Amino acid sequence: MDRRHFLYSGLATGLAASSRFARAESKASASSGSAKFKLNYASHFGMFRHHAGSDPIDELKFMADEGFRAMEDNGMMERPVELQGKISREMGRLNMTMGVFVGYGEFGKSDLVTHTSKNFHAGLVKRMKQAVEVATRMNARWCTVVPAHINLGLEMDYQTANLIENLKVMAGVCEPAGLVMVLEPLNWFAGHPGLFLTKIPQAYQICKAVNSPSCKILNDLYHQQVTEGNLIANIDMAWDEIAYFQVGDNPGRCEPTTGEINYQNVFKHIYNKGFKGIVGMEHGNSRSGKEGERAVIEAYRHCDSF
Repeated sequence: MDRRHFLYSGLATGLAASSRFARAESKASASSGSAKFKLNYASHFGMFRHHAGSDPIDELKFMADEGFRAMEDNGMMERPVELQGKISREMGRLNMTMGVFVGYGEFGKSDLVTHTSKNFHAGLVKRMKQAVEVATRMNARWCTVVPAHINLGLEMDYQTANLIENLKVMAGVCEPAGLVMVLEPLNWFAGHPGLFLTKIPQAYQICKAVNSPSCKILNDLYHQQVTEGNLIANIDMAWDEIAYFQVGDNPGRCEPTTGEINYQNVFKHIYNKGFKGIVGMEHGNSRSGKEGERAVIEAYRHCDSF
């Protein structure tokens, strides 16, 4: 909606012109990098490629120019060490915070809920040491952990106990480095059928049992809208174990305002609760090209204007 349409028709011409100028100036400022978001939204590589090109450094500059002060990258562990360092240095120069990268993700296997042998633990330790190395290089505080598929031949409670034991081993590697594993429940119905961890109350129970500052919840509100809804109530119930949020609207998993979730209310709620962490923009763009990228930015401006 163009706010200039709200000018009162009875104002003098000069006053109307002045008012239009002031509103246009305000709107331009809201779209510029000088305007700060209330929450710390983290975009990802590829989201603004039509504006910034394919070079990740150029895209970081574009993100910062548009007011984003964080970036997350699921595949950071797989990027060359030289490129990791280059990205990290540029983020430092731009005063941007590194969000999550995937530290451990099991898809199609049930190892993490099945095995607890010394040899298996040794493999977990090795993997998390690698994650710590990447986190140190990237000045990152969080890494995502996706805990396996369900083992259809084993009772769920035994699987939960096995997962808790394995997460304690992994947390033991992360704690000295200050790295926080964030467990991400994923939905069965729109992309990830059969995964063990699906709901916020389930993740809350597991984090309480692991009892480590390095094992917390990544609350991806897109997934939780699909799986369980009741977003704000579950945020409140699990608040002390939630370290990170990710978002995407439903249906479609695109930017806020394209689906059924009232993200303006959700963002206002977590802001008022004092959330100072990162809100990851883990979704696609609803429209293609530069127009679609600009729509993403304006969607976050709108939802952040509570």
